[in-house]
Amino acid sequence: MTSPSRSWPSSAWIGRPKISVIRYFFTSGQRDSDSGWGPCIDERGRTATDVGADVLVSIHADGAAAGEHGFHVIRPGLVGGYTDGIVEPSTAFATRTRDALVAAGLTPAVNMDTGFVQLLSPETRAAVLATTAEVLGGTADPGPSGRPGRPARPDRFLAGAFVADRAGDRFDPDRYRAELAAVQAAGGTPVVFPSHGLNALEPDGWVDAHRGFGADTDRFVAFELGSQFVPYGRIYPLDAYRELLGIGACIGAKHSSLSRAEEWARLVLRDAVRPDFHVFTGNDLAIDMICWGSDYLLGLAAFCPDHFARRDRAWATGDPAFHELNDRLQYLGAFSFRAPVPAYRHDAALFLHHRGWISSPTVPEGAPTRPDSDRDVLALIAADLEAHP
Repeated sequence: MTSPSRSWPSSAWIGRPKISVIRYFFTSGQRDSDSGWGPCIDERGRTATDVGADVLVSIHADGAAAGEHGFHVIRPGLVGGYTDGIVEPSTAFATRTRDALVAAGLTPAVNMDTGFVQLLSPETRAAVLATTAEVLGGTADPGPSGRPGRPARPDRFLAGAFVADRAGDRFDPDRYRAELAAVQAAGGTPVVFPSHGLNALEPDGWVDAHRGFGADTDRFVAFELGSQFVPYGRIYPLDAYRELLGIGACIGAKHSSLSRAEEWARLVLRDAVRPDFHVFTGNDLAIDMICWGSDYLLGLAAFCPDHFARRDRAWATGDPAFHELNDRLQYLGAFSFRAPVPAYRHDAALFLHHRGWISSPTVPEGAPTRPDSDRDVLALIAADLEAHP
């Protein structure tokens, strides 16, 4: 992955106490040197001191999966002689920030494909899990046979269980087992990412693989991902989905076919066979599927989680404003998720950059991109959303 061009911090102050927000956009979780990046943490800290800020918040656009959304909060640890005076207040502030975001209805999700999880190293994915577990307050209690048990709050975060492979590779249950265990040991609920090997299995084999996941983990989320998103994408027959409902540890499945009919069929089956099963829509072209009984894990929500939170509150309270806001968000989805679909991630970066949430719209080298003309359209959509609170 390539580094973004150097971008400088922007600061804003809101009332008292002053809050200085310095924003960055990193397209990679690793680097070989300090060149080619925005100011390092020492320079950011000095900038906050120079402007007299009471709190420094550094926002990184780590991303989330196609259809997923979430966050994590990092606070300083104790380093004798350096952070002694800030650890306690920083921890308190980080905790309040986390709790406020959770209260707004945002469930943290990490190591997902909107954030290019396919390009993260195993070490980076492990570091993300460790940090998420620390910020959210520890890991799960051990379960039977020493296996990680169900977290006290199993919905506190989701994390992708991703296995990198190539076309023609065989399904590797041991590698999946390791990824699932790592997520659950950190206290998260694993999302089983498709792979060449997993999706090459025939329906019976695919179901058997998920039965194996259920034997190895306390709970997990399955993931049907269409070929519009990845070359190894595959939507399995409804008979196979019915068998998935019979796996107790599988609490739900994300469905990303971009087809209402396919998702409706799964909702009907869910209601008849296992009503507590979660059908997570990944249809960014039909975000009103929540009206039909789906939950959602939408890549589109990463563009503007604040507006999605407003939409969800309106839906929960029966506010008719839900429909107008949903229509505006749907226009954003229809525009950004046009073919080639994977390029939506570039539109996400352009949209967040326009809103001032990130400081660079750069995407990894080789990732599909959109034409420059998208900037003007996205700016108009952003203005329209802001004009209708």
